[in-house]
Amino acid sequence: QVQLVESGGGSVQAGGSLRLSCVSASRYTVSTYCMGWFRQAPGKEREGVVGVDNDGTTTYADSVKGRFTISKDDAKNTLWLQMNSLKPEDTAMYYCAAAPTRCGYRRLYPRAYNVWGQGTQVTVSS
Repeated sequence: QVQLVESGGGSVQAGGSLRLSCVSASRYTVSTYCMGWFRQAPGKEREGVVGVDNDGTTTYADSVKGRFTISKDDAKNTLWLQMNSLKPEDTAMYYCAAAPTRCGYRRLYPRAYNVWGQGTQVTVSS
């Protein structure tokens, strides 16, 4: 059973940076699955931040383009999200997700993913 564990969240001031990590206890998850980062703020729906298929094709949400970067290390079964120039509106619980099939145009759709981590909180103050 695939399990995902996120870490790296915290509190930063606007303009700061954070790097989130997502580790899978199951081998080959990061290298073979479609992987994504999502976030959910209180009272709002979960939204896609970035998704990447196993061929490296990546889709970013417009709100984070140029500020966030997804990367992964297949050997370490680890996915990262580097977040720069953080804004107060980036405040949310961030989740790592995985899907066993190609996501394609659905990389930012929560319903395309069937495995979720427990989340890590990111708070950006102005």
